[in-house]
Amino acid sequence: MADPLSVKATMVPKEQIKLDFKDGSGHFVLMVRREGTAAGAGLLDGAQIVEYGRHDIVPGVAGDPSGYLVATKGEGNVAYIKWTVRAVFLPGKDGKPEIHDNGFWEVVSGIGSFKGLKGAGTLHIMSANPTDRIFILDGDLVAQAN
Repeated sequence: MADPLSVKATMVPKEQIKLDFKDGSGHFVLMVRREGTAAGAGLLDGAQIVEYGRHDIVPGVAGDPSGYLVATKGEGNVAYIKWTVRAVFLPGKDGKPEIHDNGFWEVVSGIGSFKGLKGAGTLHIMSANPTDRIFILDGDLVAQAN
């Protein structure tokens, strides 16, 4: 039986590498490690989250962020979650492009109490400020029966 999941985590950069294209396009690729804590409803509520992400973006045009989230809850309980997002820029209220990051996530493996965990759902990424991002995961998780 699937359990609903609805959590959000404000992810703060801890490490990053950035490739800026020097062609005037603004295109960049950002490899980043961010950390945060999930809060909301479901099995991952209270989990420590680490993002290992690759954000390939052409500002004002589009982008293809993807990566992994490592969710740790208690000693030795780790879930590995793969995610993919499509970044689309739409005109904002002031006419400037606003980014809309929408995609999906899926559990690829786990250890400890997360061993055998299955799950999938939607992912939305929003800006909290110029550096921090809010990851919003909704979907369903199924824990392995003991």
